[in-house]
Amino acid sequence: MSLTPQEQFKKFLESSKDILILIPENPSADAVGSAWALYFFLQNKKLVPTIAFSNNLSQKYSFLPKPERILSEISGARDFVLSFDISRNKITGLRSEEKDGKFVIYLTPEKGTIDPRDFSFILAKFKYDLIIALDSPDLEKLGKIYTENTDLFFEVPIVNIDHRSDNDNFGQINLVDVTASSCSEILSGAFESIDPLSIDKLVATCLLSGIIGATDSFQKKNTTPRSFSTAAILMDKGADQQEIVRWLYKTHPLHILKLWGRAMAKLNWDPDSKLVWSEISLEDFIQSRANPADLTLILEKLQESYSDGKIFMAIHNDTPASSTACIKTADIEIAKKIYLAFGGEIRRGILEIKFEKSNLTGVGKAVAEKIKNIV
Repeated sequence: MSLTPQEQFKKFLESSKDILILIPENPSADAVGSAWALYFFLQNKKLVPTIAFSNNLSQKYSFLPKPERILSEISGARDFVLSFDISRNKITGLRSEEKDGKFVIYLTPEKGTIDPRDFSFILAKFKYDLIIALDSPDLEKLGKIYTENTDLFFEVPIVNIDHRSDNDNFGQINLVDVTASSCSEILSGAFESIDPLSIDKLVATCLLSGIIGATDSFQKKNTTPRSFSTAAILMDKGADQQEIVRWLYKTHPLHILKLWGRAMAKLNWDPDSKLVWSEISLEDFIQSRANPADLTLILEKLQESYSDGKIFMAIHNDTPASSTACIKTADIEIAKKIYLAFGGEIRRGILEIKFEKSNLTGVGKAVAEKIKNIV
């Protein structure tokens, strides 16, 4: 009898030690909650998990204890091995040094000289036994973690955990349940099956955070009776629903909410460059009683709300005759390219570019087109 995906998942965990957990760029509350929960669950089982994602994390998740091993890029995942055949001539000494920008290795043979044919250069196996991808319908959604390490995904088995109907089923094991509200809900059931004693208060809190974030505190249509029953089990294990809601849905001052509403009403999206941008007029600032300093929070909210976006921009009139584009991105390479193309000043992690033009739509379209060409 063939094993179910959940049973296969359990067997993979039993035969693994170093496990890489991957989530998309601009991770959702569900991605963060499920990844953190999986990390601490695996730690409780004496395994060695690592989380990797190529973007910054929103401050609203700071109430969750942060895992120690979080990477923004995968380096040192495999060794490069220099091998020397010593069946005919042994090595009696070895030393190394860095010299003129090079790493130099000195070998002393037991007799005579070294035959170059005795050398071989090989790639060792990756140090990870298993990859677990969460909340990602395809590998491309993982961003540069995937594009810069494609060999890893061919050589290491993948467990794909998701709840979307458009998931590509790219894993060797696909724990995809379209009837679930979230990855956190799927993992809750898997953990109960694998080892319920390893679901402590911390794991339960992370899982409930993911479920609350995915269902908008049980208000969205994806909320099912199973979502409520899972939440009840997690609360029995110590998760504090009220504290989670307080952190995930912290209320903002009225002027921020008004400015956010005006920004959302004029939102633009470019799928090629993955640019999300909006226009903020002087009238918008006056009517909301906000000011340009509040755009930092507006850009952060845009980044939280649009997981597909990579670049976020707010264009506003600083005077009746001029305008400023405020640009935020977590991709360092893209940030460098935009800065080289436009110049400007960087304040609080945001690039500010001034234009001697007041037409926000015209400036916005011109900047968006140039960014598309750059990217």
